[in-house]
Formats: sequence, C-alpha cells, structure tokens
Amino acid sequence: MDKSSLIRTILLAIALVNQVAGTVVIALNEQHVSTIVDGVYLLISTLITVFISIVTWFKNNYVTEKGLKQKNVLQQNKLIK
Repeated sequence: MDKSSLIRTILLAIALVNQVAGTVVIALNEQHVSTIVDGVYLLISTLITVFISIVTWFKNNYVTEKGLKQKNVLQQNKLIK
C-alpha cells in the first residue's frame, strides 16, 4: 500500500470510530421523536456510513494486486504521480 492510501485508510478508520462511537451529525428534535426512533436513525446512519466508506476506500485505493498493476501502468504513462 502506498503512502497516500495509508493516510486515507487511517483517516477513514478515525472517521468510522467517530461515527460508531455515537456522534449524531443530524440531531433529531427529541420533543417530536421518541428515543427509539433516534436509536434506529443512528443505527441506520452508522450502517450506511460504514458501508459507503468501505466501498469508497476500496475503490479509490490500490489495495489488490490487480490495482497495484494498474497503478504501475498509469505511472509509466505519466497519467498519475
């Protein structure tokens, strides 16, 4: 794994831990919504964040052998740094 992929991976891990730890980004008004709905909202929000983050991380980093070969070809043709 190259340096930039490692940095993105570390930042992703920090963001996921922050999300799973219970930080609510969009606060719901507790006067109108029960705490059960808040918990369901937080669970669904966390699952979506985790899923999208992992898919995005995997697709934007050269983590597989095939991906590393693609990166080498791109570098040889000066299409990326």
